[in-house]
Amino acid sequence: MVLYNVTVSIDRETEVEWLKWMRKTHIPQVMETGCFLECRISRIQGEEDGGSAYSFLYLAPSQEKMDEYQDKYAPMLQQDHAQRYGGKFAAFRTLLTVIEEFKAS
Repeated sequence: MVLYNVTVSIDRETEVEWLKWMRKTHIPQVMETGCFLECRISRIQGEEDGGSAYSFLYLAPSQEKMDEYQDKYAPMLQQDHAQRYGGKFAAFRTLLTVIEEFKAS
């Protein structure tokens, strides 16, 4: 499995509308690609200068699905986000390969 983490710092004045758009539009579009099994939204604790920070953690079943997403879908979806919220956010993306899982018993 591959974890795809998108960390976004968003301007506080835009935060409420942006988070609504992320929940109602952007994340459903990402999930409709068929490349991910789930998405989790987390608010990053601590104050950011002039903004709030969020983590969007997507779970891809394989590197192949992650590659498909990055090749076919990511450019358009990222461009749409940038056009809507340009200058009001900063984002960085991280890929993690799950090597082992431990669960509570």
